[in-house]
Amino acid sequence: MRYILSVVLMLSVTMVDADTGKPIAIAIHGGAGTLLKENMSEEVEAAYRATLEDSVRAGYEILKAGGGSREAVMAAIVVMEDSVLFNAGKGAVFTSDRRVELDASIMDGSDLNAGAVTGIRHIRNPIRLANEVLEHSVHVMFMGEGAESFARSRGFEFVDNDYFYTERRRKQLERVQAGNTETALSEDFTDDQKLGTVGAVAMDSRGNIAAGTSTGGMTNKQFGRIGDSPIIGAGTYADNDACGISGTGHGEYFIRTSVAHDICARVLYKGIPLQQAADEVILHRLVDMEAEGGIIGIDRNANIVFSFNSKGMYRAAIDREGALSVKIFKHQ
Repeated sequence: MRYILSVVLMLSVTMVDADTGKPIAIAIHGGAGTLLKENMSEEVEAAYRATLEDSVRAGYEILKAGGGSREAVMAAIVVMEDSVLFNAGKGAVFTSDRRVELDASIMDGSDLNAGAVTGIRHIRNPIRLANEVLEHSVHVMFMGEGAESFARSRGFEFVDNDYFYTERRRKQLERVQAGNTETALSEDFTDDQKLGTVGAVAMDSRGNIAAGTSTGGMTNKQFGRIGDSPIIGAGTYADNDACGISGTGHGEYFIRTSVAHDICARVLYKGIPLQQAADEVILHRLVDMEAEGGIIGIDRNANIVFSFNSKGMYRAAIDREGALSVKIFKHQ
């Protein structure tokens, strides 16, 4: 039954730490875009829902045991990086020269520390490497060979680039390179029009907020293109005084408008609720620019919000009341 239910757990009490009294909560996303129920078989939908649930539960178990928000964010994202269903890690999309290049970032709202990597080709879980940058470097972002040299110095295991390859993504690249941009989707390509990224936001029992994002970027991307996912303030941002944000969408627009930071700044400086701030950016500012995408967010009181202007967004949460929800489509 868990594969078809949007809400599978409801508790009547707020989940708080006995010592601090702070609520805990976590939300995740697996990308936004043209996600239509009529284009997705029950079997495929069940697989996505199951993995989304596994992901959010992995993070929540850490929070429930008293672990930190950053550890919870990593645990949730690793589940999606290891799944062939999402455009991050295993199952990421191909570049124009038929390789996989990965980006990730993570931010700690308690001290505004952050770590990011881009152009990764041989690290199984880029979100872990981004966190390593945060913890063990005076820098914020490393790229390509430099990032992997840092990984080697920190004892990371390397994998061949073909570890990330899947036949579905290879066919997807071939369709794009052949100029097939039809929006009508076949069952094999339910996310041809998906803006592929995964991310998580969480608040732990000490009131600390963290956010993280991981992606394979755009199918057929060229010339070392970098999107918003590894850029602090664009695809990822966290500040205990405001909120945590992870985004997914047209990366170039998310960079140009500093989406994640803009939302948190509106909360901090305008004093408005996170949902209002997110909607101002996602449903108005981006729409005015004809840009598509969405965000997940969590505020300083562990309230979770979703905002997206696409037809769907893979998303899940366990909120401050302990209620689990798993959703894909715009209207469910």
